[in-house]
Amino acid sequence: MSVTSSRSSPVSLPRDRGCPFDPPEGYAGLREEGGPSRLAFPDGKVGWLFTRYEDVHVLLADDRFSADRRRASSPVRALPLPEDDSRRAGSFIGMDPPEHTRYRRLLARWFTVRRMRGLLPDIEEIVTSRLDAMERTGPPTDLVAAFARPIPSLVICQLLGVPYEDRADFQRWTFTLFGIDREEAELLAARDALWEYMRDLVAVKRRQPDDGLLSGLAHGADSAADGHGPLTDAELTGVGLLLLVAGHETTANMLGLGTYALLSHPAQAALVRERPELADHAVEELLRYLTIAQFGTIRIAREDVEIAGVRVRAGETVVASLAAANRDPAPFPVPDDLDVTRDAGQHLAFGHGIHQCLGQHLARMEMTTAFPALLRRFPTLRLAVPPDQVPLRDDMLVYGVHRLPVDWEP
Repeated sequence: MSVTSSRSSPVSLPRDRGCPFDPPEGYAGLREEGGPSRLAFPDGKVGWLFTRYEDVHVLLADDRFSADRRRASSPVRALPLPEDDSRRAGSFIGMDPPEHTRYRRLLARWFTVRRMRGLLPDIEEIVTSRLDAMERTGPPTDLVAAFARPIPSLVICQLLGVPYEDRADFQRWTFTLFGIDREEAELLAARDALWEYMRDLVAVKRRQPDDGLLSGLAHGADSAADGHGPLTDAELTGVGLLLLVAGHETTANMLGLGTYALLSHPAQAALVRERPELADHAVEELLRYLTIAQFGTIRIAREDVEIAGVRVRAGETVVASLAAANRDPAPFPVPDDLDVTRDAGQHLAFGHGIHQCLGQHLARMEMTTAFPALLRRFPTLRLAVPPDQVPLRDDMLVYGVHRLPVDWEP
């Protein structure tokens, strides 16, 4: 393998979209050049951008790269680290083994396929209740507020034991925290408010146990079975925040943007509506096609690493573009077409390796239930505004639509 330490002049992370469903246009050209590209970060440092499916797949499984973002450059913005290091406890998404392994093993038993299937009746009931509410209210409506956001919020609140009546607060704080153009003071205030909210909720679970996941972790013997002792309040707070934020924000945006994509491809929407056996394939294809983690996954080289034809120096930040990888024609022929009959199960929308999304089975179940049910209940569902008037979340860490005005024949 030919290894080089540099390429052409560093590029900036592509941001401009020509189509609301496609990754920024610059990715395709970079991917077609072959191999990683040098990437310029806003802090003045230079790292790497991986865009090919094979390269991203290999990178995310390589333990020579760290997920500890305290040492990383950000491709879009930097948020100062908390002065109190205990705020990092439990946030295993940014940890490496053995820390990551401990939390992941502890939580994996709560997110098995079997456990998630046990939630199916509750998910179906929640979806039906939202559809009933839409029918009672009548058109037009904002699908994000009426359907896409409430479903995952209700599900994750029920799973964790978070009061759903608190949703306005934690959704507002999350929205602020995920905005890429926010002032630092605003970001810090939202982060502190989320932390304090979950810390107080953990204290309640200590005093008043229920059957939710947070109480299970706080009082279950399995939380002390690994020799580290029971989880501390700080650890429970970090774990709870990660699950709450990821559990409602990502699926909500997939439901909103996915519906927008289906309404813009009526033949594909008809297949989802009329052929129930395609639900699983449709969801995997929408995950691949849309890939809402729009700024990629960050890793930091622990040592000098030769990978994908380049030499990455120790300490350099690498951005793996999941969106670009999921549009690579090598594993996905005609990748820019939305095809709900495609076998897209090898997509990277949930990541890959030890950090692959813990809640992916839950997200899949919510979407395979929600999309067909929505299209069957409202077969005449359509956009209530011209497509170019749908406000896009290109200003957020997680892509989607801010609102989706829809109409239908009552």
